[in-house]
Amino acid sequence: MKLLCCRKLGKLIAVGTAASAILMTAGRPASAFTNADADTAVNAYLKAFVLPNGSSAFIKGDQNGGDPGFWQEIEQIEGIEDANDRTRGAYKNQVAALLNGFSNAHGTLWSYNIYNDDICWATIAYTRGYQATKNVTFRTIARNNFDMMFARAWDPAKGALYWTTKNTSYNSCIECPAGIASYLLSKALKDDSYVTKARNLFAWEKANLFDASSGAVWDAVNTSGKVGTWSSTYNQGTFVGLADFLGDTTSAKLAADYTRDHLGSPTPAGYRIMPEYGSGGDNNSGLNSIGLRWISRFMQDHKLQKAYLPWLQANANTAWNVRRTSDDLSWCQWLQPTPSGVLHSWDCINSVVALQVTPPDGTARKP
Repeated sequence: MKLLCCRKLGKLIAVGTAASAILMTAGRPASAFTNADADTAVNAYLKAFVLPNGSSAFIKGDQNGGDPGFWQEIEQIEGIEDANDRTRGAYKNQVAALLNGFSNAHGTLWSYNIYNDDICWATIAYTRGYQATKNVTFRTIARNNFDMMFARAWDPAKGALYWTTKNTSYNSCIECPAGIASYLLSKALKDDSYVTKARNLFAWEKANLFDASSGAVWDAVNTSGKVGTWSSTYNQGTFVGLADFLGDTTSAKLAADYTRDHLGSPTPAGYRIMPEYGSGGDNNSGLNSIGLRWISRFMQDHKLQKAYLPWLQANANTAWNVRRTSDDLSWCQWLQPTPSGVLHSWDCINSVVALQVTPPDGTARKP
């Protein structure tokens, strides 16, 4: 992905009583979302943005059409995989069709893509697709592309992966997703060598781009040793996910706590609403979906609902309450109502994922 580090700091927006009402949804809201709302959210998204084509399907860049981009499209497919996980298989056919469509559009070998992290995101989605459908072709595509990426990106001197084929930096957005992809492949293939890769990547990430005193996951270090200390919800989330898989609960909790306590805008109820990273199909506008996915999984794996569920629910409720009632689409700027007009699919995936991975009140959901 072409990461744009000029992030929008989670700014507190005051637009009269309407905005105040939106901010108040981050407490124990009068309109808390339900499992039925989670169904409505994903179905509205599919209706607005997914174009079926026989056994394939394609995600449009916006409601009128267009291409969302390689990594944005595959991460939106992960959002439908989240819905499939929540419903125990109700969206299996949609997952298969979307992966078929991705293969038709982008091929089954992605060596032309210079971004190594893009290939890792796709490896994760295809491996999850294999888990959901048992279609061995998806697993084969995932393995072939991961192996290709690893061979070209691995720097044995550092023990880390380069971000792109230009070999200029080592980024959290490659090390952590690659670790997650490798771990998932180890289970899908029953091959422990992939676990070893995941452990090596995590060890480097923890030693070089993790501040254990605060829980912040830094963005990158270039080949000259200059560290970029920007912290984002998606890098925090994939660090949490990889730490969770590898049994480092302490580091996962530090990173999850930092995300909860420091990223985004505070509200009167005390829960931070995740940052506004852009809109209009901006490269970063879907980042929060990734953070939500992995932090929620960590919470549920370790029964840490007391620590994280109220905050996650505050974000999911806010996302749902700013939706358009005309079509139930909700965008990525959760401190403002979803505007009228044409919306971008990448902007809307955060809200879909928020409702898929966050258990509503009174429920317990295992990913």
